[in-house]
Amino acid sequence: MKHLYLAACLLLGSLAAHAVPLTFRVDMSQQTVASSGVHVAGNFQAAAGFGGDWNPATTLLTDPDNDHIYEVTVDVPAGQYLYKFVNGNAWGGAELPPASCGVADGGGNVNRQATLGSTALRLTAVPFGGCPTLVTFQVNMRGQTVTRAGVHVMGNFQTLAGYATNWDPTAIALTDNNGDEIYEAQVALPAAGRFLYRFVNGSTPGAAETVPATCGLDDGRGTGSLARVLNATSAVNTVPAVCYGTCQNCGPGLDTYTTHWWNDAVFYEVFVRSFYDSNGDGKGDFAGLTQKLDYLNDGNPNTTSDLGVTALWLMPMMESPSYHGYDVSNYKATESDYGTMAEFEAFMAAAHQRGIKVIIDLVLNHSSDQHPWFTQAASSATSPYRDWYRWSATNPGAGWYLRNGSYYYGYFYSGMPDLNWRSPGLKAAMWDVSRFWLAKGVDGYRLDAVKYLVENGSTIENTPETFSVLEQFHDSVRAVNPQAFTIGEAWSSTPQVVPYVVNQRLDACFEFDLSAAIVSSLSAGNAAALRTQLATVDAAYPRLQYGTFLSNHDQNRIFGTLGNDMARMKQAAALYLTMPGVPFLYYGEEVGMLGTGVDEDKRKPMQWTAGSNAGFTSGSPWRALNSNYAQYNVATEQADPASLLNHYKKLIGLRTAQAALRKGYYLAVTTPTPATLLSYARVFNQEAVLMVSNLGSSAASGTTLSMPLSTLPAGTYQVTELYSGQTAGTVTLDAQGGFSSWAVSLPALGANQTWLLRLTSTATAAKAAKAGLALELYPNPAAQQVQLSLRNAPAGPVQVQVYDAQGRRLRTLDLSGAAHTLDTSTWADGVYFLRVQAGKAVGVQRLVVTH
Repeated sequence: MKHLYLAACLLLGSLAAHAVPLTFRVDMSQQTVASSGVHVAGNFQAAAGFGGDWNPATTLLTDPDNDHIYEVTVDVPAGQYLYKFVNGNAWGGAELPPASCGVADGGGNVNRQATLGSTALRLTAVPFGGCPTLVTFQVNMRGQTVTRAGVHVMGNFQTLAGYATNWDPTAIALTDNNGDEIYEAQVALPAAGRFLYRFVNGSTPGAAETVPATCGLDDGRGTGSLARVLNATSAVNTVPAVCYGTCQNCGPGLDTYTTHWWNDAVFYEVFVRSFYDSNGDGKGDFAGLTQKLDYLNDGNPNTTSDLGVTALWLMPMMESPSYHGYDVSNYKATESDYGTMAEFEAFMAAAHQRGIKVIIDLVLNHSSDQHPWFTQAASSATSPYRDWYRWSATNPGAGWYLRNGSYYYGYFYSGMPDLNWRSPGLKAAMWDVSRFWLAKGVDGYRLDAVKYLVENGSTIENTPETFSVLEQFHDSVRAVNPQAFTIGEAWSSTPQVVPYVVNQRLDACFEFDLSAAIVSSLSAGNAAALRTQLATVDAAYPRLQYGTFLSNHDQNRIFGTLGNDMARMKQAAALYLTMPGVPFLYYGEEVGMLGTGVDEDKRKPMQWTAGSNAGFTSGSPWRALNSNYAQYNVATEQADPASLLNHYKKLIGLRTAQAALRKGYYLAVTTPTPATLLSYARVFNQEAVLMVSNLGSSAASGTTLSMPLSTLPAGTYQVTELYSGQTAGTVTLDAQGGFSSWAVSLPALGANQTWLLRLTSTATAAKAAKAGLALELYPNPAAQQVQLSLRNAPAGPVQVQVYDAQGRRLRTLDLSGAAHTLDTSTWADGVYFLRVQAGKAVGVQRLVVTH
């Protein structure tokens, strides 16, 4: 949702989360301490009451006993925190810890990390800019049901690491941020040594694993229990990942992850008010959306007139007093401008009939001030709805508004009072709402402004209480529909977003940093920013579980952002529709709609035709049309094979057809010109697609690629460029599934052009050849001519028979060789089938001709 203002508000009247003492300590014996003293800055500061995070001047450490160890204790909720020490009170004096004992952000910066459980932690004193003895514990929980309490490690090292007691099963939580089922935590120790430890599936001693005798020692506590052994002999020690309760080493695999239906989907974001008006009142509606479903996906995989998206996200469609709907006045009613509940249900049925999934916006952070809940809460301090919102007798400051003698809190603005998620009554009502729409058949939810749900003192986002609410939301939704999809808008940097998609909270969140990196690299003509962010995202999230996009309803539309440059726009589409993740397309993006400035202008009516009101309505549109609709509209671009719309159709079709593009893991592929060429592989089972994109301003010739390893079996692979259908030679993979300096057998890769190179094992191709002739047509759809390419064809004459969609033979062509050009300039627009016979081998391919 659009931030109407951004302020670090002092939020009063809330119950503070359980605070735990955390002591930071740094050894300054080798430093000249600045006159302004030693400070620590990090993402703990707001929670600790210092007003804001990452301030190098507010959190002072002291050394009262003059031992050169400076320290400070703060009280913060349990969690994982990033920090660094500062010699002085400005960022120029900040340390840069070695990457071996910190967390790199991908941009050259490294921060320290502390994991705080439910008991106090006094961190080991570390040398300023240096490392203590570090131990990383890892356990593979594959096959285990991880409890809601999470996975922990306990042992006889804990007091040395600064925890209150040894063998505490609650103090050190392990996390699995990238979804590979390997849970891990890093612990700092003052010195090397030999230690004992056990993993715990939960947070009680009874939940600890049973360590087999073959790899365990008596833990010396008189319980007869065995523990694992750690010899921490180096500055940095990483314990090999073991399978829980076994002696087996079980490291993560490239292909050990789970995919879901949403990983197979391409989503389309729809603002119902702006999509299509069925009754002439100037506002889009459910009936209009239903009429246009065949444009989105007609349910027939053999047609090419539809866009091919397989899922929709409807922006708010519940009753609301505003045009945008993010202030809901009735969570169980449809917006009257859009139609009745019956019309919504008819739309749902029509979408599902075509195989289209539908998720809807669910606004959990706030309601409308016209919602009966709020009007009753505001009417009396004794109203049963009073604690469903947040109230104060006095004005705490920004974000608080006066109503009937009391102040209520609304982060976004006065018309959107925040819901109080500490109220059991409110929580029960909202869970009821979530069940209501699932019962109507929706396939999941997009959650607006999800990071602001529960404030904790002066911390207004990303609080442990918010994560707890999302865990309860997950359980409520899954109890009704185990396949429901939830995706959140946590508009933050990648490290702050990841916690929303772990520990059974949300299935995915939108990746804003990746979207920004796409735009940055395209605008600069340099692949560096995008390459770095792709690697960061791949390492951070559960595999593939994030939403990719170019722009949305809160941002300037992407075509304008790229300067109306059609080549860059097409390249942007090729990039995000081949990346890992779940792609989301904002309505009208596929035809080049524009929109900047106020939100209404980013959400203008859809451009269907070059005619009156762009074909959106027969009445007066609710918002003036874009200036470019006469050129950039569906009807005009449907008829142009080279249009942006047909480019989107082709890319979406390729993604849908190629499992590697939907569900494949990511591998970086290197090129000799990394500044301008971006390349990566998507691998799934024994399929692979290599993406090569030229972000530079001139053509790239003689392109060579290298990939060190993959899970693909060794052997020779035939390479086909999927978009054009051209053959691109062969590549031989070594025993590690990799190759080095492979030269792509294609002409130069033009500026802003992209190759999608499919690797097919020759063994697989041989099997396919026995079943029929392998033939390829490009371009398809075609206008003036089409290239026909035959693979594995025997020598001799080739006969091509052309049939129309009704099966009538129109012409027969006798050719020779493996490549041919057919003149289609005089063919009528429509669908044709080409039957090609070479010797005994026969193949049939579908061709669309449109002039």
